[in-house]
Amino acid sequence: MTGSEDGTVGGSRAGRRAPSRRALLALGGVGLLLPAAGCGRSREDVTHIALVSKGFQHQFWQAVRRGARAEADENGVVLTFEGPPAETDVEAQITMLQNAVTRNPDALGLAALDSRAAALALDEAHSKGIPVIAFDSGVDSDIPLATVATDNAAAAKEAAKHMCELIDGKGQVGIVAHDQVSLSGTDRRDGFLAGLEDYGPGVEALEVQYGEGDQAKSADIARSMVTAHPDLKGLFGTNEGSAIGVLKGVEESGRTDLAVIGFDSGRAQVEAIRSGEMAGAVTQDPMQMGRLTVRTAIEALAGKKVEKMIDTGFLWYDADNIDSGDVQRAVYL
Repeated sequence: MTGSEDGTVGGSRAGRRAPSRRALLALGGVGLLLPAAGCGRSREDVTHIALVSKGFQHQFWQAVRRGARAEADENGVVLTFEGPPAETDVEAQITMLQNAVTRNPDALGLAALDSRAAALALDEAHSKGIPVIAFDSGVDSDIPLATVATDNAAAAKEAAKHMCELIDGKGQVGIVAHDQVSLSGTDRRDGFLAGLEDYGPGVEALEVQYGEGDQAKSADIARSMVTAHPDLKGLFGTNEGSAIGVLKGVEESGRTDLAVIGFDSGRAQVEAIRSGEMAGAVTQDPMQMGRLTVRTAIEALAGKKVEKMIDTGFLWYDADNIDSGDVQRAVYL
């Protein structure tokens, strides 16, 4: 999948179109689809919200995009949504972010791969008066008006509770994290470790390893962990790519007695849980995340006060509840 997505504009509902702060500039460079000619609206009437995500390779981001576009369509605003082809490509994301700021959108949303690397572009957006909404992962900055995200630490702690139950509160557990530079990555790592301490005092956490959310790298790490630690009881992958990579590494090792749990709920994870290969996972609500990011940006543009932290929720799911309505509404299929 490519690293950018053209925005589309749905028919605006009476009284719901968001106010525009400035005329859209440099539209030709980003392939925006504006309202059809003759509908009575000029470019100056249209509000443009630019979202820069962490990537496009996981179904999670595709679900965030669907939610964001649905909210944009309902409010008659132009949305652009882009992200690098891999969540390891910080440089590509920063280039996208800088280009987005240069185009002077009315509002900007960012899911930062590296909050420090994003600082200069965020400073520029702030100097231009562009409201910034962080989503999925917060940034180390006071510039974002709000952060729309899962409580990653609490979600990972819930995963740790289930891991401790699965291994009867004793034994070694390995963690394959997706990164150590984004707040979502560090919060999930630290939340899981805190959960092991609280729920499994007899559980030993191995040194955390980082697979960059890449399935192949995560599989190699998991396979090495299994080989080096014959007493290993369970493994946790902190995002979609990590979880599927861990599962592949365990399968390649030949072990069939390990408790494997993950974070997120892409198709491969759902199928693995249905088949019993994966014990369970925590799912976020990416559609809601996308919707609330756009909605919060619209409210900020209208001069409304927005909450600093907006929790989009999470659910633990396994073979027992995977077909429940709540879980089915949250998985990323």
